[in-house]
Amino acid sequence: MAIVTLEEFKAQLNFTDDLGTADDALMAVKIAAAQDHIERLLGYKIEEVYPGAPDDPVPASLSQAVLMLAAHWYENRETVIIGVTAMPMPLGVQEIVREYREWSF
Repeated sequence: MAIVTLEEFKAQLNFTDDLGTADDALMAVKIAAAQDHIERLLGYKIEEVYPGAPDDPVPASLSQAVLMLAAHWYENRETVIIGVTAMPMPLGVQEIVREYREWSF
C-alpha cells in the first residue's frame, strides 16, 4: 500500500478537480513505482518500519520524497529530454533517503 494518497499526489501536482480522473491510474502507478524505488534505496519497506499513526507514523519527509519522485516521473515520462539539463532524481530525494537509510557494512 502506498504511503501517500492519490489526493495528496494531485495536490503536489496542483492538479485541480476540473482536470478530471483520466490520469488517476497512471498517477497510482507513478506513486507505487516511486515508493518502491525509495524502499529499495532505503533497504527496507517503509510501512514495515513505520506502521502508522498515531504510534509510529511515516515521517513526513519520506512521504515528501515519494511525492517528489512520483511527480518528477509523472511530469517527465521519458528517460531522455533533449535541449534541457536533465536530473536523474529531483533535488532533495537523495538527501531525504540518506537520512533514513539503514547502513550496513
